[in-house]
Amino acid sequence: MIFHLAEWLGFPGVLNVVRYLTFRSGAALMTALVIGLLIGPRFIGWLRVKQGKGQPIREDGPQSHFSKKGTPTMGGLKILISLTISTLLWMEWDKPFVWAALFVTLGFGVIGFLDDYAKVTKRSSAGVSGKVRLLAEFLIAGSAAYYVSLFGGTTLFFPFLKDTGLDLGWIYIAFGALVIVGAGNAVNLTDGLDGLATMPVIIAAMTFGIIAYLVGNAVFADYLGVHFVSGSGELIVFVGALVGACLAFLWFNAPPAAVFMGDTGSLALGGAIGTIAVITNHELVLVVVGGLFVLEAVSVIVQVASFKMTGKRVFKMAPIHHHFEQLGWPESTVVIRFWIISIVLAMAGLATLKLR
Repeated sequence: MIFHLAEWLGFPGVLNVVRYLTFRSGAALMTALVIGLLIGPRFIGWLRVKQGKGQPIREDGPQSHFSKKGTPTMGGLKILISLTISTLLWMEWDKPFVWAALFVTLGFGVIGFLDDYAKVTKRSSAGVSGKVRLLAEFLIAGSAAYYVSLFGGTTLFFPFLKDTGLDLGWIYIAFGALVIVGAGNAVNLTDGLDGLATMPVIIAAMTFGIIAYLVGNAVFADYLGVHFVSGSGELIVFVGALVGACLAFLWFNAPPAAVFMGDTGSLALGGAIGTIAVITNHELVLVVVGGLFVLEAVSVIVQVASFKMTGKRVFKMAPIHHHFEQLGWPESTVVIRFWIISIVLAMAGLATLKLR
């Protein structure tokens, strides 16, 4: 909105900086951060009043988690409010990729909200039916993948190979939907400790923000030998808003957490990252950058498969962050070490841009 207002005025004086993506990205970050910090206390107080006993705690979970009883959930709503307002303020409204990212983020946020609401009202850790939830996620993700393919094509590009890809045709729609849904649920599984999911999401988002900026610039894309995606650079405004909103949430989610993001936030944020990966044609790089989320998801799959086939568990508890808790690691140790892993994986993901 601000961009188009400045454009209508002819970008006079200081408003000339609004032309630049880097400025609008930074402005979006600060706007979302300020909004999140300002509405935080009252919003958390409102959630506490509405939810009463807060998020149900798994009875089979680590004993240390029972001290968190009564902490309100659905804090992801605060993230979505800050993110959406900031993005709409600073984005160019005629850029289709940002709308696709917003569509998935808010759509997954609604699904997560319904799941959280069911858990709170039923006083159970079981929310919406898994089949219903997955169907809704694939409908949203599939719609977004189709929309993105209209502007970005249906080719799957490979890291380490210079502008080399395989045209999947209509199969790409299903593939893109799978990437988005997988990312959403992987982040959702990671969100089990105070601050555990938030910082890796910030790190992954910033990494893909850099990728989006580079592949959206014809000169940089040619220099790096990556596929040029016209208009994808505008995604860094969305990423800036996402990072600012997450930082504001982390302020209140730092141990001891005053609020949990719940599925409302984790599912939405994961979907956002997956969508950016699809838009930038870096779906395979997401496996590296989001390696921590992949590890969490795989640990659950392995645990369930092992127990069903052999009756034995591979991990003391899944997702894997609970395994380390059961080994005696303090929660803060698990969180910080997982943050470090996320940083290393993000650097490895960025390295794929040059190693071709």
